[in-house]
Amino acid sequence: MTIQRNLILAGVGGQGLLALAAIIGEAARAQGLHVLQAEVHGMAQRGGVVQSHMRYSSDPIHSALVKMGTAHLILSLEPMEALRYLPYLESDGAVVTNSVPFKNIPDYPAEDEIKSALSALENHRAIDAVDLAKQAGALQAANMVMLGAGAPFLVLSPDTLQEGIRTVFSGKPDAIIETNLLAFQLGFEASEAAA
Repeated sequence: MTIQRNLILAGVGGQGLLALAAIIGEAARAQGLHVLQAEVHGMAQRGGVVQSHMRYSSDPIHSALVKMGTAHLILSLEPMEALRYLPYLESDGAVVTNSVPFKNIPDYPAEDEIKSALSALENHRAIDAVDLAKQAGALQAANMVMLGAGAPFLVLSPDTLQEGIRTVFSGKPDAIIETNLLAFQLGFEASEAAA
């Protein structure tokens, strides 16, 4: 069976998009898949737009860029950023986003407008990553909540993703690793409950 996934990872600077991408890449490689990731753009300043293209497949990949209309998943750490990349989504693709906005611009759209646009999508999940990260013990773990929430769409085993968390955070204290693993689990459960 051929495995192929095209992802758009989106958020704002300071939300942990680099760690999120590193863990997905680590898990995909651990499952023997070819992985390419385009450069993460926009991380020059905290609060600035950050996005990355990531592709992994059982077959060789020749470009890291995701073409318009071909993303299987938009995984967003911020709801407005999910909307920004909708043109990349394939017709039966999924959007999984943090429901809590990061209002970093003066003309940030009304939350009701964002919610309405996302709700119109057939396959979407909006998860309160901030609340779940607090439950896990660290607000900084919201990115791991979103990794867990996106896991059902990644065609990577949850065990491999959790091992990716351990690998990427291997230099951190055990308590931080455990917090991130718990955040992942809480996000996974919330996503499954929302299905």
